[in-house]
Amino acid sequence: MSSSAASPSVPSPARRVLDWRLRFGVLSLVWGFSFLFMKVGTESFAPFQVTLGRLAFGTAVVAAAMAVKRERLPRGAWTWVHLTVAGFLLNALPFSLFAFSELTIPSSLAGICNATSPLWGMALSLVALSEDRPTRRRVAGLGIGFLGVLTVLGVWQGFHGLDVTGTSLALLASFSYPVGWIYVRRTLAGSSHSHLSLTGAQLGLATLQLAVVTPLFTSVPTSFPVLPLLAVAALGVLGTGLAFLIQYDLVAEVGPTTAQMVTYFTPVIATAAGVALLGESLSWSTPVGAAVVLAGAALTQSRPRADRGRSEPAPGTDRGPSEPAPVAPSVTPETARRARQGSRV
Repeated sequence: MSSSAASPSVPSPARRVLDWRLRFGVLSLVWGFSFLFMKVGTESFAPFQVTLGRLAFGTAVVAAAMAVKRERLPRGAWTWVHLTVAGFLLNALPFSLFAFSELTIPSSLAGICNATSPLWGMALSLVALSEDRPTRRRVAGLGIGFLGVLTVLGVWQGFHGLDVTGTSLALLASFSYPVGWIYVRRTLAGSSHSHLSLTGAQLGLATLQLAVVTPLFTSVPTSFPVLPLLAVAALGVLGTGLAFLIQYDLVAEVGPTTAQMVTYFTPVIATAAGVALLGESLSWSTPVGAAVVLAGAALTQSRPRADRGRSEPAPGTDRGPSEPAPVAPSVTPETARRARQGSRV
């Protein structure tokens, strides 16, 4: 076991070339454009093929980072079992669902559906995690957020013109993230392995899952158009591999609360990219509803002043499940705790 497994390495300020605000902007752009990349990729490749390519490229980036830092893969049979489940819930399943959803819905709508993840997380954590108290503010945020979802869907029109199947798949994908977070929190929060080691294994296992499933439901592409192929590569290299490395670095430097704010920029960028570059239509209810969703999500993440004043939560009690979970590899709650500790050294 490498020394970094017990104490994950955190880049020192001297080695950070770009200011955290610039990296925050890059991460927002990368995750926002991920929905556009998926849309372009599914124009020529099957959704499972897009997801497999995304995971393969993303795993390669994280594996390269592990090699540079001389990280080893986790040990222990149960750790690998839990990582297999985590890889399915946090990577293989939601990535595939989003790819399938974009066969019939705009990339902008998929990006907005992804922003509902904190709402699902809040609702689930109130049921599954006894330490998450249902304050009036957070419950109000939950209600406001789902009101925003209904606005996006145009409920007063009877969902006229809405592809119910595609939208449901996108919402199910966003629901999968907090389910995975809760599972990770209950099974891997106390792991002694490094964040890079756990995520590398998780992505690798998710890639294997898609490598088994994809040949069963798809045939080998007869051609490989350049633009869709580049979109899939960018989705994996940038939106999965590099995005994770930037995300962890941000958590280490400015803390998870500030780093998670990127989730509120992602749907804005996804919508702008879809409208400007793909010519997707945009009705007034979509941006208005998205703003309401984000306002509700922000309320669900708020905590009383007494809680914000505490210096450090106990191990395993970070707000992982109720934090936004964008389309990117997960960072375990224990990792976030260690990162905050490292940032104060």
